Amino acid sequence: MGKVSGENRGKVQDMSWNGGEFRAGIRDTLPLMLGVFPFGLAYGIFGKSVGLTAGETILMSLTVFAGAAQFISLPMFGAGAGFLMITLTTLLINLRHLLMGASLVPYIGKLPLPWKAFLCYGMADETYAVTISRAQTGAYHRDYQFGSNATGYVTWAVSTVMGVFLGSHISDPLAWGLDFAMPATFLALLVPRLTDRISLTVAGVSAVVSVAAAVLLPGKWYIIIACLTAVAAGACLEGSEADAT
Repeated sequence: MGKVSGENRGKVQDMSWNGGEFRAGIRDTLPLMLGVFPFGLAYGIFGKSVGLTAGETILMSLTVFAGAAQFISLPMFGAGAGFLMITLTTLLINLRHLLMGASLVPYIGKLPLPWKAFLCYGMADETYAVTISRAQTGAYHRDYQFGSNATGYVTWAVSTVMGVFLGSHISDPLAWGLDFAMPATFLALLVPRLTDRISLTVAGVSAVVSVAAAVLLPGKWYIIIACLTAVAAGACLEGSEADAT
């Protein structure tokens, strides 16, 4: 959505440890965790219900750390699907991370490779939204993203553990309605950025395409299609605006 100014593109703050930035990443990410927590609980409960052990269910959250992929893989494990089929399915679901990672290149491009890998591994939809919003409105800082990622990772791990061990006492965590906190927070991040004709048009077009694709296509393809549509629409509109000037 928002443009990256020439001043901020590729601008990276001092990469020495900054506790203030780390705490800011935690603070800005915590509201989104209200929506993540019940999903982690549900995953922990569901994992045991399809026959995974407590250790296997928790280990998947600690190593895979991809909620949608984990949820879709559980019934496949239960049905005895092959490793290749499960791998391909989860890769398709997570293709959106290619676009998310690519959009962060102007900010993390100058970081050492271990830091790039570490930050990209810990990136989730929620932490990406917080990080890119901060990066495009100010200077990116490694420790801000680290704090955001750490908040998401710890929340997912703790909620999974609670779902595994307390699942028998929790009927349906998604019935709490806390999952609405996630889209509500995303909207709160998006709306202030809709400040010009291009951003409004891109948001509108991608929303229509996303809803239509969700109705007409199986799986999570609507996410990829909406993202690609938004990128194409934004590029075309910005190109037309540049030509006009």
